[in-house]
Amino acid sequence: MRAAAHPLRPVVLIGDHGLSDSVLKEIDRNLTAHQLIKVRAGGEDREAREAMLEAICDALSCAPIHHLGKTLIIYRPDPGAAAVAAKKAVPEPATEPATRAQRKPSQPHTPKKQAATGQTRTRSAEKAERAARKAGRADTAGAPPRARRAAPASSHGIPRRPGSALSLRAGARRGLSRGNPKR
Repeated sequence: MRAAAHPLRPVVLIGDHGLSDSVLKEIDRNLTAHQLIKVRAGGEDREAREAMLEAICDALSCAPIHHLGKTLIIYRPDPGAAAVAAKKAVPEPATEPATRAQRKPSQPHTPKKQAATGQTRTRSAEKAERAARKAGRADTAGAPPRARRAAPASSHGIPRRPGSALSLRAGARRGLSRGNPKR
């Protein structure tokens, strides 16, 4: 329990007025919400803090976990959590969310856009698509390779100089500057 309380910060501070009814209510509220809490107790006397810890535990029926300096760590199990844990011990049948589409391994994958329109793929349609793609490749296999498209003229209409960096590929300017063939 001390290890679980280590990262916690004090949620209730007991000031100079000591342990009052409002402080006890606040501790009770936090114990109900969190079960394990830290309480920061003011005052210089260790014996007074020990007495406060005992008074809190007696009044709220909780267990003292640790008293370190001015920090008190207390724990009270939640009776509702025990009932919930007992219910979780009985396994419930797993139900799949209705929003997620499930397919069998034997079914082909349907792209989201097709599934959104209500279309589904079948094995025969998938085979027909593959055959059409192969037939399309066979038609273009004997055709000459397509020529590269020429780069479009500048969109702003300003002609470019032949030696400008914008018109040449990287490294093509080598040897053009100031008559120096090697740079």
